[in-house]
Amino acid sequence: MPIFDRTSRRSMDWALFVTVIFLSAIGFAAIYSVDLSRGAELIYTKKQLFAFAIGLVLLVTAGFTQYTFFKNYAKWWYFFSLILLVAVLFLGRTIRGTTGWFPLGGFSFQPVEFAKIGLILMLAYIISRFGRRFDQPLFFFGTGAVTLLPVVLVLFQPDLGSAILLAVTWFALMLLSGARKTHLLILVAGVVAIGAFSWFFLFQDYQKERLLTFVDPQRDPLGSGYNIIQSTIAVGSGGAFGRGLGFGSQSQLRFLPETQTDFIFSVVGEELGLAGVIVLLGLYVLLLYRLITLAARTDDDFVALSTAGFAILFFIQFFINIGANVGLLPVTGVTLPFVSYGGSSLIMSLLMVGIAESMAGKRV
Repeated sequence: MPIFDRTSRRSMDWALFVTVIFLSAIGFAAIYSVDLSRGAELIYTKKQLFAFAIGLVLLVTAGFTQYTFFKNYAKWWYFFSLILLVAVLFLGRTIRGTTGWFPLGGFSFQPVEFAKIGLILMLAYIISRFGRRFDQPLFFFGTGAVTLLPVVLVLFQPDLGSAILLAVTWFALMLLSGARKTHLLILVAGVVAIGAFSWFFLFQDYQKERLLTFVDPQRDPLGSGYNIIQSTIAVGSGGAFGRGLGFGSQSQLRFLPETQTDFIFSVVGEELGLAGVIVLLGLYVLLLYRLITLAARTDDDFVALSTAGFAILFFIQFFINIGANVGLLPVTGVTLPFVSYGGSSLIMSLLMVGIAESMAGKRV
């Protein structure tokens, strides 16, 4: 059976493709603005453009690939991602207390981004093969064990934000597939126990402080609460049309750190204003709508669950990142898909869209 599908060009969801291009363009504009405050070399912008070029090639390649290729190799993708997550603990680079990157010359690769796709494909494969016996304990706890392995490995880095993304994605897929409520209650009890264990034995001091500061940012306004306070100031100061690219006081004068990653939404809000935020939110709504539409119109469980899983992952990242920027959620280091600086995140996000495009022609 051929790997590439010659009919993919006609069946591609062009609205989905154009949406991610526009989201990436907004990301480039915000990252370029951040670069202006750091000198004339534009290091972040150049690296992001390079990552985008790689991701775009992968998107197109995946889009022209038979969707059965991803189904047949879902298990291998998952197991390879586990190997990478183990290897990075011993061979990875430590950045801001997290050992989660492989150094590649002047660039780096974050294997947890690869693992996000691997977990979604693996869960979709298992669920589609289970014969719709979703009320069985083996189904719930079996898929839970499959998810727990990468979650634990990511917590050892430690990367709390990514671990939450993986766990919540699994939970959402369980809800979609119709898992028993009894099992969900058992899960909640387990999460409470794991949370208590993590607080005392896994969380670093800075992670604990992030959670405590979320409850009351003013408890340390010049320390751990500083970022949240400055972020809300930046978002609120943009007005209707913003201050213009390169003219945001919070980002340009570096009152707000990590503007290119964790707080990129604040840059958009301050420099492009409410108009820019509405456009950004509208693009995310369209992204999720197109993915959900692809999931709803197919008769193949693997296709439906994979595309739904991608939609869930993008939504969770979007919700957590923006929630942290406006002070509604604690800062966990989760990036804004297609917009935040980060080569691994951008490349894997574009690849996810490519995989969804390969499934666009698989209709009822």
